[in-house]
Amino acid sequence: MKENYELLGLNESATDEELEARYHQLREKYKEERWQDGEAGNEAARMLTKLDVAYSEIKAARKEKTENTTGANAFEEITALLKDGKIAEAQTLLDNCNERSAEWHYLQAVVFYKKNWTNDSKKQLEIAMQMAPNNLKYRSAYGKLNAKNDYQQQSAYQQPTQNPYARSDEEQMGGNFCSNCISCCYINLCINCLFNLCCGCR
Repeated sequence: MKENYELLGLNESATDEELEARYHQLREKYKEERWQDGEAGNEAARMLTKLDVAYSEIKAARKEKTENTTGANAFEEITALLKDGKIAEAQTLLDNCNERSAEWHYLQAVVFYKKNWTNDSKKQLEIAMQMAPNNLKYRSAYGKLNAKNDYQQQSAYQQPTQNPYARSDEEQMGGNFCSNCISCCYINLCINCLFNLCCGCR
């Protein structure tokens, strides 16, 4: 690939605009020179062919690099951003991805979960599981998210059955953390661990 850039008189750090400008400049030059008599015209014709090949290979390589950046490599970067709590930046990279694979939907679910949009997170996990039904990471996250939702719904409908002004023996001894609160915290801890630690697993 380095030879292709050298043929155009550029290096690999050249911008797309610089590449385009240099290619068209040389192409016009060789197109005129190929009509010269003798070896000069033949050499210009050969250079014109080499120029077209070099330009095509450079463009193909740059396109492939861009696609890779918006694929697997981007997912790794998004995972790192999520672990650092940079939700907005992670969402921007997700929006720029061309490929909406199962992993993309899983990472989108993580973003929604961190925003406390549990219903949207659940929908994204469902799509991920449909695309990759054998992926244990997606199924486990979905199961724990459902468990959290079920617990919250049950808690919302529970009514107190005792005198709200009465103090239990545990409270009188200085304790004030009920078993329901412990269960809720445990479920949240499980989901957070899954999203924060497992989203980087491959």
